Amino acid sequence: MTLFKNKYRVESHRMPGWDYSGNGIYFITIVVQNRRCLFGEIINNEMKLNNFGIIVNDEWIKSAQIRRELFIDEFIVMPNHLHGIVIIKNMAGQFMELSRSLVETHCRASLRTVNSHRAEKNKSGQSKLYRKPKSISSFIAGYKSAVTTKCNNILENQNKPVFNRYNRLWQKNYHDHIIRNEKEYWRIKNYILSNPQNWDEDKFYADTRETKKRKNN
Repeated sequence: MTLFKNKYRVESHRMPGWDYSGNGIYFITIVVQNRRCLFGEIINNEMKLNNFGIIVNDEWIKSAQIRRELFIDEFIVMPNHLHGIVIIKNMAGQFMELSRSLVETHCRASLRTVNSHRAEKNKSGQSKLYRKPKSISSFIAGYKSAVTTKCNNILENQNKPVFNRYNRLWQKNYHDHIIRNEKEYWRIKNYILSNPQNWDEDKFYADTRETKKRKNN
């Protein structure tokens, strides 16, 4: 964390200068606030989704249906996080039709590093960042909001406290990694597929267990 205007702020995980609305293949991880296991549990090395988990799963799939620039590849909903490979293809004609059978072609396609984030100016002349349409950040913000709203509908029907700014469902930020080649693609894909089997060693689960241990001591 860094100090800005006498206040600490969370460092951005975004790559400076990278156009996150441009064509590319991204490994995305979104984590529950405080890493609480809210989406289900691992039983016999398989993820069993609860009602919240089903919403998380279905809204991820729906994202590709309502955002034509997105292609949802491999993903997994875990008890307290989601891993997924997302492909953005904004420019018609420059990429071939995206499909799993053609992923090698796309992984080898050159990734553009374009400094196209135009910052608006506020009244004092300082740059003010904004979320670019059809970008990874825009997609994640919309996805988080949709999931939170539907989970809150369940809680409201059960007369339970809902998720809000004081009781967040998701961590504020998210993790992204730009996949640059075919080898990296398959490594990450296999990591996603094997996540339930490796849950006991998963850092998100390990951190949760450590927190519970400290509270009990």
